Amino acid sequence: MQEQTGRIFDIQKFSLHDGPGIRTVVFLKGCPLRCAWCANPNSQQLRPLHMGDAQQPDSRDYTVSEVVEICLQDRAFYDESGGGVTLSGGEPLAQHRFTIGLLEALQSAGIHTAIETTGYTASPNIKRMLRHLDYVIIDVKLPTTLAHQRWTGTGNELPLQSLDLALASGLPTLVRIPVVPGVNNSIEDAQAFDALLTESGVHKVQLLPFHQFGERKWHLLGWDYPMEGVPALHEEDLKDFQAAFTHTEAYF
Repeated sequence: MQEQTGRIFDIQKFSLHDGPGIRTVVFLKGCPLRCAWCANPNSQQLRPLHMGDAQQPDSRDYTVSEVVEICLQDRAFYDESGGGVTLSGGEPLAQHRFTIGLLEALQSAGIHTAIETTGYTASPNIKRMLRHLDYVIIDVKLPTTLAHQRWTGTGNELPLQSLDLALASGLPTLVRIPVVPGVNNSIEDAQAFDALLTESGVHKVQLLPFHQFGERKWHLLGWDYPMEGVPALHEEDLKDFQAAFTHTEAYF
């Protein structure tokens, strides 16, 4: 039987911000969302793209065993630090068969597994994925369906279902909010997030201030950048926003 392949645009070693310990982060192509502030816009499309004048496409296909072999090169660092491998994107579950197969293979090899996800996928995919995960990182981008549809192109029903399933699994789950000027950074937004997360049983949420790290990638793709000229946010800009969370602990 032919081994599963997945399309990957980066494998980043020695990451310290994508789960516990020292980690390897595998970035998969494809995402059903179209967030205006996306830091990896090339990941939105599954097909290979060319960035600027680059001769090589931005991604290539790997087998599960190829990725596992690369990740195992750093097992000593995982063991020393309590780290492992995190799948990111894009949205890893846009390639759900490959993603689940890769998580299963990594876990069978004794590697701690994590995922960074929007949660935008069918519930059966989430349930299968959770069986092969040790840690979940999930974004809650906007507090209402209408706002989610406006800014990402999709409703928030599936992400919230996925959040509920992750919490119900008992796995350690980090919930994050990317805070973006003019999108979801008002005090009213903070209060709506607080109510939504409290209803879901979330006790802590990490705030991610907006940055412009993705701007150059939009330009290299020849795409109009929706957040052109929007100033980055810093923790000190969000103190009132943070304080508006009265039931859920918000931190940076």
